[in-house]
Amino acid sequence: MLSIYNSKSKQKEIFKPIRANEVSMYVCGITVYDYCHIGHARAMVAFDMINRYLRYSGYTVKYVRNITDIDDKIIKRAFENKESMQSLTTRFINALTEDMEALGTLAPDLEPKATDYIPQMISLIETLISKGLAYGGSTGDVYFDVMQFKDYGKLAHKDLEALESGARIAIEEAKKTPLDFVLWKLSKENEPYWPSPWGNGRPGWHTECVVMSSLELGQPFDIHGGGNDLKFPHHENEIAQAEGACDKPFVNYWMHVGFVEINKEKMSKSLNNFFTIRDVLREWKHEVVRYFLLASHYRSPVDYSLEALEGAQSALDRLYGALRGIELPTEIIKNELAKTYETRFMEAMDDDFNTPVALSVLFDLARELNRSKAEGLDNAAALAQMLKKLAAVLGLLTEPVEHYFQQDAHSAIDADEIERLIALRRTARAEKNWAKADEIRQQLAQKGVMIEDSGDTTTWRYE
Repeated sequence: MLSIYNSKSKQKEIFKPIRANEVSMYVCGITVYDYCHIGHARAMVAFDMINRYLRYSGYTVKYVRNITDIDDKIIKRAFENKESMQSLTTRFINALTEDMEALGTLAPDLEPKATDYIPQMISLIETLISKGLAYGGSTGDVYFDVMQFKDYGKLAHKDLEALESGARIAIEEAKKTPLDFVLWKLSKENEPYWPSPWGNGRPGWHTECVVMSSLELGQPFDIHGGGNDLKFPHHENEIAQAEGACDKPFVNYWMHVGFVEINKEKMSKSLNNFFTIRDVLREWKHEVVRYFLLASHYRSPVDYSLEALEGAQSALDRLYGALRGIELPTEIIKNELAKTYETRFMEAMDDDFNTPVALSVLFDLARELNRSKAEGLDNAAALAQMLKKLAAVLGLLTEPVEHYFQQDAHSAIDADEIERLIALRRTARAEKNWAKADEIRQQLAQKGVMIEDSGDTTTWRYE
């Protein structure tokens, strides 16, 4: 049975969906004013893995991941660029789609944009005001009155008094307490706006996700996810609005992904210590990046380093290497030995999506496959088929084997030239001109190309 660590209860819980065999999952997406960095990739790949495994386990999944296309950062960047907000967000929505496809993530079932839900956000704010949970400040902005929601802090596991005393922001004159958060913000001159009962303005960030998730998935829904930095105050503020307005639970399982760190410090744009996804993918195969991100449990922080990526590539090379030389049939092969590895893999994944253990199962399977190949056993094809099948749940081993090994954008020699030299070497070997054959091997090695002979077949890869 699948168990999930619920941030709200701070423990693993047996997963019981609201509707049998169906999962409703909402993940906080990207604020589209710049290119995504590898920290964003961590959360997106983690929930892509979760989405894939839920489907593999037999669930029908409705996966919603929003786009924030109205925000102070967006407005500021558009002003700096001297372009319209729509032009800016359209460009970076397209970039987001490209980056997610490049990482091999499956598209969400729905990707709502905040600006398409403004009327519904206004309606939610009106409900909160009518219930005494929100108020208009002296500046005209509308705020949520945190002190009127008795359960505030239950996701962060802090009481109101502790949160208020620890608030680091100075109280604004318009707010009753430092913890009160904006629901509707009046627009300044030349800023984009929408009409509302409180004046022309735009919604607060915390209001967007409440409306989009509830409208598309209902309330309550099964899983709400995002980066660990969203737990407080963003997700806490979502709970206050959704449960305050509807008097019923908002979400059953809260999931949060650990940070990508540089020298033990969170990677972020504000700290200017980030690497964009597209920059990283210029240097590394996308499956190497995925492997790096999944090699640590999704709740744990992961340290970004050259050594970690090199280790991921070496590990992935070993898995792909086990598949070399095997012709995979199109029909599914039933094999008891292969089935034992699937059982172990699913046991690992059922334990709160424990990808490090799941990857160790893949390596055990690869070793078994290599042994079967070496000993000429009949179960090699079934083991290889299972290896590809299980790895695909993690978005790995999806490339044709030789194509994987023969990708290298930085090589000093292209594939056509390599094939030409291998053909010359094949001729030299046929003529028993071993010196010439060795010379060609060394020539290729000097250019970072390793060749391997197996009978009459020669394969190659970039080192």
